Parts: sequence; structure tokens; C-alpha cells
Amino acid sequence: MKIFLITPAPAGSRKGNRVTALRWAHLLRSLGHRVAIEGDYRGQRCDVLVALHAAKSHEAILRYRERHPDAPLVLALTGTDLYGDIHTDPQAQQSLELATRLIVLQPLGAEELPAHLRDRVRVIYQSVEPLRSPASPRKDLFEVCVMGHLRPVKDPIRTALAARLLPPASRLRVVHVGGALSDDMAEAARTEAAVNPRYRWLGELPRRKALRVLSRCRLLVLTSRSEGGANVISEAVTVGVPVLSSHIAGSVGLLGEDYPGYFPYGDTAALAALLTRAESDASFYEELRRRCEALRPLFEPARERQSWQALLAELFPTKPLQI
Repeated sequence: MKIFLITPAPAGSRKGNRVTALRWAHLLRSLGHRVAIEGDYRGQRCDVLVALHAAKSHEAILRYRERHPDAPLVLALTGTDLYGDIHTDPQAQQSLELATRLIVLQPLGAEELPAHLRDRVRVIYQSVEPLRSPASPRKDLFEVCVMGHLRPVKDPIRTALAARLLPPASRLRVVHVGGALSDDMAEAARTEAAVNPRYRWLGELPRRKALRVLSRCRLLVLTSRSEGGANVISEAVTVGVPVLSSHIAGSVGLLGEDYPGYFPYGDTAALAALLTRAESDASFYEELRRRCEALRPLFEPARERQSWQALLAELFPTKPLQI
């Protein structure tokens, strides 16, 4: 069948929406479908429209639904949708109502939706292809990775600030991978790196190189105010790196409510205490590692492929789907 995939992130972008669109396009093609990725919908023929982002893809969703009132329309909800727009933006709310199915990236996402829409929700965990040759951790340092674009919702300098509070004997260093989305954010990272010997900002890297950097680190630290279901958690788990995260629904939905590696959002001292414990307490670090290792099957490509196959079978019960 022909699948039209709408994403607000333009070609060449390394933002999460574009990365997700490209991965889904590859996956759906592997199932035998024809897939086009565009920034808008202007009447192109397709069997189903898949749109990322309720607010930013609203015009495309509306045009598709006006032209095809009964055709399948799948809406994938981002963190900006779930923990922002769908609660305040009438266009995002209309997008929800027009969708046949709603994709969330972790189970707690469904709780943000109106009750009458929850039966349309399907959870699709983001998968990661394992690295063929992961890097080995440095023996002289306890490196921790922050990975993601520098923008306010990510609270991107928080780990560096926490590292300042560590005792002098600590070998911890923060390696930050991600491009700055504003001059102010770039300046904040450069300024922090100039005054904080425990912090290094590498900027934006190609994805495989970024995963290699992550694979050599002892921890991933996610400090966001909100996430729909951060792919970087999937990536860390897949390469065998335990996670520390702000206690937000997007992370709890992936890691579990009782995961021991949470700290309150924006709490520098609490994060510093967790970093110190992870570096100095081998049993605590092993518990983080064991808990993340147990989650690895959630993020296997075969599972994501099966999830899409099941969703399409719901939408087209009479069409044979290739495996």
C-alpha cells in the first residue's frame, strides 16, 4: 500500500521528529509498502496518512480528512503534544478527534488524552539497531553522556551544574552531544565548558558517531522537563548504558515507576547526589545496569516492526500484509 508520512522537521534535520519519520519509513518499506515523507499534504494519493505532531501537522491532517473523510489517519503524538499543545491548542485538539489511531511512545502517554479517545491509542516503542562495535569505557574517567539538542525544555546544562557539586576526588566528566537550537543555548554551553573542567560540549554529531560516544559512557543523564518517550533512553538501553532521568511521565513510562535512577526535575543537588552514588556505589550502579538491561527487548527492531504490522492489520483487515 502507499503510506504518506507527514513530519514538520525538514529533510536534513537531525531533530527527533525527522529521525522517527526516517526510521518508520525504512521499517514500513521493509514490510513491503511504498512510503513518501513530506512536510505537508496537498492531495497526493495514498492509502493511509501518518502524521507526526498534532499541532504542527494540523493543516495537513485537516486537508487529508476533508478530502478523505473515512480513510485511515494515524497521528503520532510528541512530547510537545502530550504535555503541552493538546491541553491548550484547539487545532491540536481537533487533530486528535480527526485521527483514526493515536500513537504514543510509552504507555503513560495515553493518560494525557481525553477518556473517549483512549481506545484509539496504540503504544509503539522506538527501536534501535545495535551498534556493531560499541566503544569501551575509559578507565581513567567516569564519563556520563547528555545527548540531545540544546533547548530550554531539555534543561541541557543541568548535568554540568550538578557535576560542579561533586567532590574533588570524583573522576566524573560530562560529555554533551547535541546541536544548539539558538545562539543563547550555544553561548550557555560554551561558557559552561570554559569554566567547568568536568563538562565538554561536542556539538551535533552524525547519529552513529553519537551512539559510539554514548556507548563508551557509564551513564546517560536525561534532564528534560517533558518528553513524549525519549528515543535516547532506547538508545542507551540498547548500547548497555544505564540511565538517570528527571522524574517525568515520559521517562517513567519507559523505565517504570520504581526505577531507582530518578531525580526531581531541575534539582541540581539531587542529581549530583545520584551521580556521586552511581560513581561510588558499585551495587547501586549494578542495579541501574540490571534494570535497564531487562528493558532491552522493548526496543528491539522486530518488536517495533510487529507493532506497525498489527496497527496496519487493524486499519486494513481485508488486505494481506507482507512480512
